[in-house]
This record gives sequence, C-alpha cells and structure tokens, in this order.
Amino acid sequence: MSPVLAGVLQLLALTGALALVHMPLGTYMARVYDSRRHLRVERWTYRAIGADPGTEMAWTAYLRAVLAFSVAGVLFLYLLQRLQGVLPGSLGFASVSPTQSFNTAVSFVTNTNWQSYYGEQTMGHVVQTAGLAVQNFVSAAVGMAVAVALVRGFARSRTGELGNFWADLVRGTVRILLPLAVLAALVLVACGVIQNFSGIHEVGQFMGGSRQWNGGAVASQEAIKELGTNGGGYFNANSAHPFENPTPFTNLFEIFLILVIPFSLTRTFGVLVGSVRQGYAILAAMGVIWLGFTALMMATEFAHHGPALQAAGGATEGKEVRFGVGASSIFAASTTLTSTGAVDSFHSSFTGLGGGLTMLGMMLGEIAPGGTGSGLYGMLIMAVIAVFLAGLMVGRTPEYLGKKIGAREMKLAACYILVTPALVLVFTAASMALPTPPHSMLNSGAHGFSEVLYAFTSAANNNGSAFAGLNANTDWFNVTTGFAMLLGRFLPMVFVLALAGSLAAQRPVPVTAGTLRTEKPLFTGLLVGAILIVTGLTYFPALALGPLAEGLA
Repeated sequence: MSPVLAGVLQLLALTGALALVHMPLGTYMARVYDSRRHLRVERWTYRAIGADPGTEMAWTAYLRAVLAFSVAGVLFLYLLQRLQGVLPGSLGFASVSPTQSFNTAVSFVTNTNWQSYYGEQTMGHVVQTAGLAVQNFVSAAVGMAVAVALVRGFARSRTGELGNFWADLVRGTVRILLPLAVLAALVLVACGVIQNFSGIHEVGQFMGGSRQWNGGAVASQEAIKELGTNGGGYFNANSAHPFENPTPFTNLFEIFLILVIPFSLTRTFGVLVGSVRQGYAILAAMGVIWLGFTALMMATEFAHHGPALQAAGGATEGKEVRFGVGASSIFAASTTLTSTGAVDSFHSSFTGLGGGLTMLGMMLGEIAPGGTGSGLYGMLIMAVIAVFLAGLMVGRTPEYLGKKIGAREMKLAACYILVTPALVLVFTAASMALPTPPHSMLNSGAHGFSEVLYAFTSAANNNGSAFAGLNANTDWFNVTTGFAMLLGRFLPMVFVLALAGSLAAQRPVPVTAGTLRTEKPLFTGLLVGAILIVTGLTYFPALALGPLAEGLA
C-alpha cells in the first residue's frame, strides 16, 4: 500500500468514527448541561466549595467565578512546583524555578499546556498527577462552561441569567470528561501506553552510556490531555514518545480523542437552541476547514521535490516512522486547528508551507473544530460577524438565532477577534527587536522568525505546541508567553460572556421572509469565507516574512 493511500484511508476511518459518535455524545452533553438533577458526588462537591448550584448568575457573576477559580488554580499549581523538592514522590527532582513555575502554572490553567521544560527530567509524580492532570480536567471544563453560557445567551430571552458556573464546571468534569477519560485510558493501556508510579531506572546502553527513564501515570494523563484538548506531554517528545503513543492505532485513536468533543459540541449547541440544523451548519463550517487543512497538509508533506524526498516518499524528516507522513500530517492539522498542542512529529521539520499551515490553523482562532468549549464559542463569534457582513450587503439589521446583532454585540465580537492577533504580533515584534531574545533561535532568517512567531501564536491561542527549535526556557520567553497565555485565554472570555449577557436580555425577533437562513449551505459558505478573509488580512504580512518566504525560496 502506498503511503498516500494509507494516509487517505486513515483520514476516512477517522471521519467515520467522528460521525458515528457525533449525535449520541452531543445529545448527551446537552442533557447534562440542561439537567436539573444533581448526582450525589456533585452535591458533596458543592458543599465542599460552598456553592449553591441552583443560583442563576448574570454574566458578570459568571465571569467573576471563572476568574476566581482560575486564579486559585494558578496559585496552587505554582506553589506545588515551588515545593516539589520537599514533597514525597517527586523522584528526587528539585523545585522548579520561579519563572518556569509561573509559566507552567499559567499554561495548564489556561488549557495551553505549553512546556518549556523536559517533562521526564523536571516534574515528579506529585506535580504530574495532583497538579497538571487535575488542571487538564478542570481547564477543559471551564472552556465548556463558557461555551454553554454563550449558547444559553442565544437560547434565552428577557433575562440576564446564564446558568451557574459551579454547576456547569462540576457537571462537565464528573459526567463528561471523567467517564470518557477513564474509557480512553483503558484503551491506551490495552494498546501499550504505560501506567505506573515507577522511579528512575536505567535502560540499556546508548551512545556509549546508560539511558535513564522514569515511569508515570501516563495513560490516564494522555487520555485527558487529548480529550480536553490540553496537549502537555508526560515526556518531552510528547505523543512521538513510544510510552505515550506506541502504535499507529493509538496515534489515530489520540487524534479521535482530540476532535470528538469539539465536533460533538455543535450537536449540543443545536439541541440547546432548539434547532439541530443550526448545529449542522456550524459543524459543516468546522468540517470544511478541517478537511481542507488536512488535505493541504498531506499534499505539502507528500510533495516529492528533490531526490531525497522522492527516495523517502515524502518529507519524512522529524516524523516518526511508526506513523509515517500521512498520519503525522493528520495529527499536525488536528492539533493546531484545536487548542491541543500535542505533537507526534516536529513541526519545525515540516516543509515551509506545511509549517505555515500549522501556524495558520492556530491563527484562525482554533475554531475548526477548536478547543474543548473554546472552539464552539469562537465559531459562534465568527457566525455573529458573518451575519453582520450579510446584513451590510442586503441593507438589513443583522439577526442570528432570533437575536438582533446591534452595535454593542458587534463591538464585543470585534474586540474578541482583535485580542489574540494583537498579542501575537506585539510580542513577536518585541522579541525580534530586542537584542537578547533572538539568541534563543536555533535558526536564522525566515525559519528563525517562524520559530518566534509560532511560539507566540501558540501561546496567545492557548495551543501549546512548539516549532521545536526555539529555546523558550529563558526569563524573557517564560514571562512573555505566560502573559500571552493569560490574556489570550481570559480577555476573550470577558467578551464572550458579555455578549452572552447582552443576547440573553433581548426579546426574540420573529423570522420573516427577509431573515437570513443561517442553517443553509449559503451561510456556511459565508462563514468559512469570513473566517479565512479576516485571518488572512490580519496575519498575511507576518506569514510572508516567515513560512511563505521559506516555502517559496
């Protein structure tokens, strides 16, 4: 079988598996968030944190709860790393430095999981399981809660209430993420992913000396790492490491875990707003972009330019021979179009245009299908903008799901789409202008610029993947990427929840003959076009200096 055919068949199998679970999982998640019943373990949790799950929150109260919970998570994870040297079960590792502790705490709380350290040489079992793994669950649950709050803004009318954050957080964790993560971990263990609390031990000889490895609760963290679109690896090689991803089947299964909740949330959206066809329209826009990017990625990496690539059958540098070019391309497109950031190959070794596609996927806002929760609310913001553009073209007041899109709503949507590009471009420019940060680049010229641009694109979009070449473990990059992650996560949430509150307070607008049918293919095409045009106009100059210049050289 040719490598190209193998890649296409894997893509078809993945698409079929996602289609199979889309309806039942999406409907189940809608029932979870719409339920009035509380499980016993949920009631215990509410009593422990002093929350009343029956109290409805306005958007300001919902936002305060999100921020308070996240600040507490950052402080706890920071202290856990700083105290690692005196904690039991830390494998003898020293406490993590202040700037790296700050960067890592922010990274995992913001669902970014950017890592400027070697996982197997820095973090012991206590930090990995009690700190990082816990944040993998709750940071994903926070994103889902904010997405559901925005959906309620569309579904409700003449009210300022968006639900209860604590109830949404606990339900998302207990009823959705935990059961799915347990099932996924069992599959991974059965396929060879390790799960233990082993200490450091030597493994044979390597380059004239012994090689040391430590074990860990890898399968359980790998499951929620992908399922919650987190991305942090137990080992520095991430999902290219055989302890995390041993076989081609586990590789495809991990891609499935990355995509399953973000794609299924479109069904949840359709059920909660009372029109599953609206959910299908959003799903179609996500699917078109994901399939298009995946096909382009495979085409660029299989292109046989030069005798070396012809002999290898594609651009194989930096790719695992266990997976090949096709599976690595699918993984790269999926992990950068979501906020996952896990890698089974090194994006710095991709072709110039292939590396550019990984950056462009993040620059779209990671909405195809995006992160767990964040992809849905990002796509709905773009839907609001697409409706506004359609209204300008026909001279009508724009409406979406029975809600008028006025000046206030458009200001909030515009602020949402401007935050991340501003962070990426300002921090990248500062890093290239100052004398010290460029010393962290492994390469010079266009490729070196791409390393820095990729780093801040990944941080500000809460992706977490790296271009593999930039030494980001410096005070400058630890601090600046930390602030990029914080602002890139929570400033957009401010605008999303404010928009949700504004929409929920409106009266529904009746559908007329002049109303734009947002469940039709025409609107899906308009939505995809708006996403590509807005992103292209924003980032094209930066891309022209980096991956485009390299790819066309």
